[in-house]
Amino acid sequence: MYVDESSVKAGSRTYTRYLLRESYREKGKVKHRTVGNLSHCSREEIEAIRWALRHKKELGRWIAENPSLQSRQGRSVGAVGLIFEVARQLGIVQALGPSRQGRLALWQVIARVLDQGSRLSAVRLAGSHAACDVLGIDQAFHEEDLYENLDWLCARQVEIERRLFSKLPPSAEPGLFLYDVTSSYLEGTENELAAFGYNRDGKQGKKQIVIGLLCNAQGIPLSIEVFPGNTQDPQTVASQIEKVAERFGASEVTFVGDRGMLKSRQVEALGRQGFHYITAITKAEIRTLLGQDVIQLELFDQTLAEVLTEPGIRYVIRRNPVRALEIEASRQDKLAGLRKKVEQRNAYLQEHPRARLEGARSKLQAYAAKLKIGGWVLLSGNEERRQITLDIDEAARAEASKLDGCYVLKTDLRPQQASKETVHDRYKDLSLVEQAFRTSKTVQLELRPIHVRLASHTRGHALVVMLAYRIVQELAVRWQAVDGTVQESLQELATLCCTELHHGDHLLCQEIPQPRPSVQRLLDAARVKLPPILPSSGVNVTTKKKLPERRKKN
Repeated sequence: MYVDESSVKAGSRTYTRYLLRESYREKGKVKHRTVGNLSHCSREEIEAIRWALRHKKELGRWIAENPSLQSRQGRSVGAVGLIFEVARQLGIVQALGPSRQGRLALWQVIARVLDQGSRLSAVRLAGSHAACDVLGIDQAFHEEDLYENLDWLCARQVEIERRLFSKLPPSAEPGLFLYDVTSSYLEGTENELAAFGYNRDGKQGKKQIVIGLLCNAQGIPLSIEVFPGNTQDPQTVASQIEKVAERFGASEVTFVGDRGMLKSRQVEALGRQGFHYITAITKAEIRTLLGQDVIQLELFDQTLAEVLTEPGIRYVIRRNPVRALEIEASRQDKLAGLRKKVEQRNAYLQEHPRARLEGARSKLQAYAAKLKIGGWVLLSGNEERRQITLDIDEAARAEASKLDGCYVLKTDLRPQQASKETVHDRYKDLSLVEQAFRTSKTVQLELRPIHVRLASHTRGHALVVMLAYRIVQELAVRWQAVDGTVQESLQELATLCCTELHHGDHLLCQEIPQPRPSVQRLLDAARVKLPPILPSSGVNVTTKKKLPERRKKN
């Protein structure tokens, strides 16, 4: 490891750059790699780094012999250093750019991976991690700077996503796009995109936003878009088709969407672009096809079957026996719950002579309808015995269960382009998008709670979460053999701190000590090597909003 100095003269001015470099051997040849750019450091800091490298094996003796030299614990560097390097390898650092706003956006992404929260918490996190030194941020920032940075992200989202797409390896460039939609509820009512709509979170009475995520065949997120909360799923598809055609310049494309998303208008729009599609049809559409004898019930089996119709539309048909058993078990649980309600209501009628039998029966009928078993459950009342009887219409029950575990996929791909097995497997790949939503919305990256109100801030926040998910996704792959979750591994890495060498009040250098074996295993598995010396930017980050006085007194 050494400091490489090089000067170039331009006119009457001389420019000097300093690089921290190391030498290594590859196939018997000596090569050099750049570890970091020290050009922003002062002359004194560069000389201190040179001195530390010359005496790196004697630092302990130097400190012991010179009382004016002090060794202190610095900020955490392990986790932020690793995430920064992975983001660089994925092209996220280059996509965001080297400007101050690009570096602030990068810190928002890294902070989201490290510890979720608001912009205020991201600033506090920068105070305990070596964020400015690792990212090269040379000016302090506070939470209002990060809110403004969300506007910057929103305005440049198209270019950022295009740059990320261009960094994909050739094998990952998609000829197939996976697209799905979710919603995220809001605790407040002031968000500009908030509206009442179909709430997938089961939070009745709360406004929401709708989020569409576009991925390639490997489940790598390519683009995220936030819509008003009352936007229906099919209405989000047109903008995705435009992205694929114009932003990513794709031509031979198959668009995979969940059931109910690709309706006739969306299919026509795909056709105009020369794109193909794979989707699933609803149970109502399956019954219609059965009634028209386009498909037959006996085709539904564990083995895939397919039907090719005249307009070039193929239906891939299957019955999932595991799912059929799950649905039947759920139906039995609902029936058992209704029987228990009937017993409780009969006991009440016996104890309360003035209670109305018909009123009790109506309530039970409404409960059966809520459980979606009212079509084959018969509830009758006997005034003389003051008792409600539950009977089963077996014919109606058989009709209701005949499509248990059945699903039909629809595509315009010809058999020569994709076999029925390929069509089926590609549709199942939508689970990769669902996994991205699960990771991003709640447990690990916490898309919600959403601490912003403006539409631009909301869209910038969603982009930060998507980029953070891309890093978490990559770490999960690299740490497959590691005994622990991604979050647990990052917490272990966060224990690696710099060792600061001070001469009085002057910081001479920041040394990254040799990691202990558990931390080194994580670095090796992630294919990341931290430099021995970390340049100091001298920037101290603090929040603009301070803790309330009442908390300071406690």
